[in-house]
Amino acid sequence: MAQYVQKVAALGPRVVKVTQDLAVPRLQTFWKYARVELRPPQPSEWPQIQKGFVDLIAAARTQKWRKLTVKEASLNALVAAEVACWFFIGEVIGKGHLVGYQIPGAVDFEAHI
Repeated sequence: MAQYVQKVAALGPRVVKVTQDLAVPRLQTFWKYARVELRPPQPSEWPQIQKGFVDLIAAARTQKWRKLTVKEASLNALVAAEVACWFFIGEVIGKGHLVGYQIPGAVDFEAHI
């Protein structure tokens, strides 16, 4: 038993080194993209955002969505489904329950005998 523990203890530094070698490049890539993609828009980018909304409204008025290919439409549907799923997951987490909100004073789960 003692030999087994010594072998496992000897593997510890090697496992840490391998884990570090694998994790560091992936974390560097993650932080590279996170700095760009996860930050809020800067005031200098607001005109681009406004132009995007104007273009979206213009596309809806001209029924540009009718000219989408099946592949583009299916990708748009998948993105919409993903956004909806994340919204509902956030709602469940926020409520703390799968169904209904727990309103203090309105909910009584105690047994009345």
